[in-house]
Amino acid sequence: MSANADTSVSADSSGGGSSPLAASDANAPSGTWQGRVDFYILEDPSSSGRLKLACKLAEKAYLADQRVLVWHTDPAELKAFDEMLWTFNDGSFVPHDALLASGAIGESPVLLSLGVTPSANIDIIINLAADLPTCLAKSPRVAEIIDGDDTRRRAGRARFKAYRELGVQPASHNIRGD
Repeated sequence: MSANADTSVSADSSGGGSSPLAASDANAPSGTWQGRVDFYILEDPSSSGRLKLACKLAEKAYLADQRVLVWHTDPAELKAFDEMLWTFNDGSFVPHDALLASGAIGESPVLLSLGVTPSANIDIIINLAADLPTCLAKSPRVAEIIDGDDTRRRAGRARFKAYRELGVQPASHNIRGD
């Protein structure tokens, strides 16, 4: 990765379901969410490159003593990400665990969620799902990782637009391969 992957990101919005900031959400802030969103854009269409970049962002946030939530809705891809966290870099150790159905965050600094909202605030959401995280109000920052796959690229554009509709101006970072 030749570009410096800044972990200071944030965002929220969902293309299809209910708004991550719906008034009925007890975790939603009053008014508009004012977080930071960073889109990391890869040319490679493989999901492995996207997952590897997510591992690097999670590691960077962990080393900066930040609490990370990796948000996804695809169990198979989240399992692949979980396994990749152990192997993406020979010298790395990124402590992580699945977020419990109760939302209790436990001690692990990196939490993996299949659509479960954490009970406490976290520092950054790394969104690997096709829609905005429903728990935007729990974090001031979101990292969106988009690869060259046409379907994921279209979903990323929809999320970018949804963030703008929330009043957030996402930043974009073009990332070159290692």
